Amino acid sequence: MSPDKQYEGFDHLVRLTRDLHGLGHSTMLVVPAVGPPILEVVSAAGTSVRIAAVNRRCGWVFTWRPWWALRWPRNRWVIAHADNAAALIMTRVRL
Repeated sequence: MSPDKQYEGFDHLVRLTRDLHGLGHSTMLVVPAVGPPILEVVSAAGTSVRIAAVNRRCGWVFTWRPWWALRWPRNRWVIAHADNAAALIMTRVRL
């Protein structure tokens, strides 16, 4: 993935972080030295879910998985440009 695409995905995650914070959720944006940035949402009980911004054929989407899962499922995604993406993700994630 080109650096420009990585920065675009990062921008989507920052916007999602702000929206989730507005909904009252704790978030951590993880930017590893190698690999794409990941947004981690942590519940009061300590469980967490990881969210990534992925550029697919239909455009940028958010996909998520539990912290313990090794693979990113292909059936869990929301269009990144959706105004209510944060709310849609949190209704589908059980934290």
